[in-house]
Amino acid sequence: MTTYHIDPQKQTLHGSFSKHLKTILTINSGDSVRYSTLDALWGLEPFQSTGYRRTFETKGLKGNNGHALCGPIAINGAKPGMVLMIKVNEIRPSSWGWSFAGGSKQVKNRLGIGEQDPYHLNWDLDPVNMIGTSQLNHRVSLSPFMGTMGMPPNESGIHSTIPPRFCGGNMDCKELVEGSILYLPIPVSRGLFSVGDGHALQGDGEISTQAIECPMDLVDLTFTIKADQHLSMPRANTPAGWITFGFHEDLDEACFIALEGMLDLMQELYDFSRKEAYTLASLIVNLRITQIVNGAKGVHAILPHDSFTH
Repeated sequence: MTTYHIDPQKQTLHGSFSKHLKTILTINSGDSVRYSTLDALWGLEPFQSTGYRRTFETKGLKGNNGHALCGPIAINGAKPGMVLMIKVNEIRPSSWGWSFAGGSKQVKNRLGIGEQDPYHLNWDLDPVNMIGTSQLNHRVSLSPFMGTMGMPPNESGIHSTIPPRFCGGNMDCKELVEGSILYLPIPVSRGLFSVGDGHALQGDGEISTQAIECPMDLVDLTFTIKADQHLSMPRANTPAGWITFGFHEDLDEACFIALEGMLDLMQELYDFSRKEAYTLASLIVNLRITQIVNGAKGVHAILPHDSFTH
């Protein structure tokens, strides 16, 4: 197995999903890639007190108005209908990040902050002790993960990085930490996988539209094709438990999609009947709001690893 390295450069960065993008690397199933990534908004430095900072030179080009993603990489043998297994071996944030009171005007008005001055936090990040400290001395424990991991849909044109899709993308699931394994349906030949949007810490919901957004010094991923596995939506095996996902503009529908995937998974894992899985899910499965800020809202269902005693 081979390990490759990708750094943020003009030829490795893009800000949209498209099956027509030129691939930057071709790997084999079982290979690993060690990335370093920019923050979601293409920043090269923390925000200054004036709100100004330098961004990467290609941010304003056509197709680069979304998250700064590294890729796409092609995986030999990946075909539509198969599953791409992505193992998150290691994630190490850089030394700085930022967050602010974002969101739509409607949301901020509803929460009573629509007419207030902007609120912005710069964070000093300690990737050794996993502590973040803001300029106002807020201190938080870090739990880094990548907000965006995915592939383009099998449709022509340029597709936004903002909404999550069945093939991944901007899922913003805080459980996809180091040690997780993500399973994505492969939508196009050779996969065309991209990653970016590093988060040092985020709560379920990502309610202000930002986590602690940060560059990543290291994102180590291993890619494996599962030719005999078939999925219609992402799922993951994480330290918190097995996870199934639902994405939809309607939050109720997103819940049902995540729950349908969880019942499928419980039937596969334990050979339960559908009614049996449904009844037990009410006791041991947790439905959580992944995010409410990306157009297609996200819900994830978690089946903890210790759900059943032995």
